[in-house]
Amino acid sequence: MRFWVRAGRQLAGRPSLWPTAFVQVGRLAAPRWWRHAPFLPRPDPEYLRFRLETQYGAAAGTDRMEPHDLVAYLEWCRAVTPTPPRGGEPRG
Repeated sequence: MRFWVRAGRQLAGRPSLWPTAFVQVGRLAAPRWWRHAPFLPRPDPEYLRFRLETQYGAAAGTDRMEPHDLVAYLEWCRAVTPTPPRGGEPRG
């Protein structure tokens, strides 16, 4: 829980990452998350375990997560995801 509070503080100071964070929450949320308590769009536990293992090693748990890693991930997501043009394409 402390991780999420610290990560929230870091994200609060980076409003340019907020849209990316919302998109990623939607993309990573387990299917039909609204049907099961605690009614939060959390990633599938097996997916989260896999991602933590690939980043931190086999014995990793959420205690190894650092807020700056989440910020770096969101910055990477923003950099590799194309931004649609505002106002649509010009007509020609």
